Amino acid sequence: MEKKTVAGLAPRLLTARNTLALFALAACLLLQLLCVSPARAAEILRETVPLERNDVSLYLERYFEQDGQPKRPILFVHGVTFSSHEFDIDYKDYSLARYFARQGFEVWLLDIAGFGRSGDVSDGFLPDSDYAAEDVAAAVRCILARHHIPAMDVLGWSWGTVTSGRFAARHPEMVRRLVLSAPIVAGLGERAVDEPFHKNTWGTAASDFQRKADGSIDFAIVERPVVSTYIDNAWHYDRDRSPNGGRRDLMVSESARLIPTAEIKAPTLIIVGSEDPYVSPALCEEAFRTLPNQRESKLCVVNGAAHAMLMERPYYRIFREQVRKFLNKE
Repeated sequence: MEKKTVAGLAPRLLTARNTLALFALAACLLLQLLCVSPARAAEILRETVPLERNDVSLYLERYFEQDGQPKRPILFVHGVTFSSHEFDIDYKDYSLARYFARQGFEVWLLDIAGFGRSGDVSDGFLPDSDYAAEDVAAAVRCILARHHIPAMDVLGWSWGTVTSGRFAARHPEMVRRLVLSAPIVAGLGERAVDEPFHKNTWGTAASDFQRKADGSIDFAIVERPVVSTYIDNAWHYDRDRSPNGGRRDLMVSESARLIPTAEIKAPTLIIVGSEDPYVSPALCEEAFRTLPNQRESKLCVVNGAAHAMLMERPYYRIFREQVRKFLNKE
């Protein structure tokens, strides 16, 4: 009786095992599809586009997804010490350039003359804020000509808000929407800048990250690999010096207004962290009230964030979501 019972169960057990095996195979194939498809869809292509102004070659690069869909161009403008690698921290999903490339944008990065991968300048005071604004204009003209459109979006970070803000005021017809991230609205205090080139150090590279009371970087706010990637890129692309023209512009009286917000006609997002050591939300609110197009503009204060919020663990996604919503607003 026992042998008969076991023999009778055997076909059922085999059938169950086959069914389980089929389910396992199907699950494995589905998992492979889920893992492979997004990776292929998220592949970001890069292209360097030749550009020159005043006999200085300018590094201009675009990031885009090749998916057959139309792309809206946006130019990112870097700060005063380091070049456009600031926008491509390629660790996890921290890269701002790659994020917006996945959101249907064609992202362009520009190195101002003398910075990063652009040509050297003999006089470090030459690429000041006004000079850099015209480098931005040259890049925008190049991009607009490729797309056959009249205007495009521009995002500036730190000193890049001064240069892109001056560009937008001078060339309103070329700007669709403007983002001023961590804007240097006013002078940072009168200090002499006598050397034409700034000596870059580890401390300089780490200075934008939030610190603890003992002066060490607060790794509860920024992940260690983000800091490492940022600093490694600074040594690789910017080496040991950068032009000081923009820094000299910033080291002026705190009463001096550096971004001509009253002359910027494009819809503008001013986004600042409440803990930013270089600019207060009150100054940003004052600047916001001078914008001619307040109805379509926006002021956003991110509580707890600081100057490098685009790289800060608790805030970088809040930052990019605010920017994305503003750029996509019709």
